[in-house]
Amino acid sequence: MSRSSIRTTILKGFKIGILLILTFLYISPILFMVVGSLKPDERVMADSGSLKAFVPAEASFQNYVDVFERVNLGRFMLNSIVITGSIVLIGLLINSMAGYAFARLRWKGRDVLFMGVAALMILPFESIAAPLFFQITRLGWRDTYLAQILPFIANAMSIYLFYSFFIGMPRQLEEAARIDGAGVFRTFAQIIVPNAKPVFATVAIVTFLMYWGFFLWPLMITSGEAVRPLPVAIATFRTLPPLKWGDIMAFGVMMVAPVLGLFLLFQKWFVKGVAQSGIKG
Repeated sequence: MSRSSIRTTILKGFKIGILLILTFLYISPILFMVVGSLKPDERVMADSGSLKAFVPAEASFQNYVDVFERVNLGRFMLNSIVITGSIVLIGLLINSMAGYAFARLRWKGRDVLFMGVAALMILPFESIAAPLFFQITRLGWRDTYLAQILPFIANAMSIYLFYSFFIGMPRQLEEAARIDGAGVFRTFAQIIVPNAKPVFATVAIVTFLMYWGFFLWPLMITSGEAVRPLPVAIATFRTLPPLKWGDIMAFGVMMVAPVLGLFLLFQKWFVKGVAQSGIKG
């Protein structure tokens, strides 16, 4: 083997080694949580300072059983599914139609209004949390699903993603539909939507990630477990005596599992949608 080939092989091995180390560092918190959820409670913290933290010694599902016995996990899970699912599904309809109107239709004031929508993307939620809280309180919507769904259906980032995707679609698609006598809504439903699956998948995943782990607003607007979602529930669970890290890890795994499942299910469309809708960083 020539000296050049040896140098190339060493460089390739070095790159692979760096990538493996970075990959391990990136996934190590999740790996630690999953392994910890399977260990006896006393082993979780005892092994946390060494590589034993990633070895599922004495593995069992007792921590998962304990979580169901200590809290009404099914209720919290149902609340999160109802709230996040409603925001995602209704949001896809509303935000896609708004993005289409901005990208493909001509109407007075469109550009000014779109600049206003784009400006909303830089506003952190914390800046509007207090006035929104007072509005919801005056309406008598505290401790309801409605208070956790309605304010978040229209989303500036989602509208912008749909706009970025729709603006790049060929005009011939709509022109052919118009020649056949299709109106705006029929063109959108039968021509645009079927050709925009990647951006719908992207927006659905991004929105799901955003609101599945949403903590501040549910904490402010709810006071009982009837409508509280998982993020607030796990924060409350940590304060329940006795403190059991194995149970907390098991709770965390059950909270993260739907997110990973959704991402794996729509991974192909998500990657394609990211590339075509312009959220490249």
